[in-house]
Amino acid sequence: MESIIAKEIKLRFEPVAIIFTNDKPADALEFKPGKRGCAITMLTQAAKGKKAVFSRATKGCIGGGTGLGLGTYNDFPGGIEYFLSTGRGEGFREGEHYKKNPEVAREAFKTLPVTDIPFEFVVFKPLKDADPAKENIELVVFYATPDQLSALTVLANYRHPSNDNVAVLFGAGCHSVCLLPYMIAKKGKPKAVIGILDVSARPEVDPDILSFSMPFGMFKDMEEDAPGSFLHYKAWKKVKDRIK
Repeated sequence: MESIIAKEIKLRFEPVAIIFTNDKPADALEFKPGKRGCAITMLTQAAKGKKAVFSRATKGCIGGGTGLGLGTYNDFPGGIEYFLSTGRGEGFREGEHYKKNPEVAREAFKTLPVTDIPFEFVVFKPLKDADPAKENIELVVFYATPDQLSALTVLANYRHPSNDNVAVLFGAGCHSVCLLPYMIAKKGKPKAVIGILDVSARPEVDPDILSFSMPFGMFKDMEEDAPGSFLHYKAWKKVKDRIK
């Protein structure tokens, strides 16, 4: 499936389809069971043309499992509230200091819409290789620069009288790419989420890249709207001409 938007905004990387399935694809990158890895590393590989698959046994890390809808943080060693904040000591992992203290982190975690999807696998693959007639595409992710994010944000709001159809939310990189846009859509008002703002995940992408993740239905609306939109008028042309 080709993307009109990707061409119009001169996307550097392939848009990525996130697929929930019970069928494991052949020849996909996959972490070994129990081996630690970052889901954003795999997303970057998919944006470069490869495909990756995750299961509950090969999710890469506990946080990645939650970010992909494959589990919870209930079994996080030492408690997720300590890891997100000051750390617990006593031989546990050093705290990330992303929240001021364990109490703040504990309350913040309660707002995370954790879910366990009714599928065995989550697949990342280039959108051009995905078939919506045969595959359950849940989300589409663009790797975008600031200029491209501006276009995506405007287009996401194009057909709506409301102006809050794109969100920027605190969370792990995989939360912003998968869990958050998926669960927001489940509440009835789909939104795109700008992500990979997680400092720990930033080394897995180019310095000028953020993610723009949206439910597949929203992506289709934006594709439909693109031909008659600002993307074909002079204001955008000035921006487009400077994108290499």
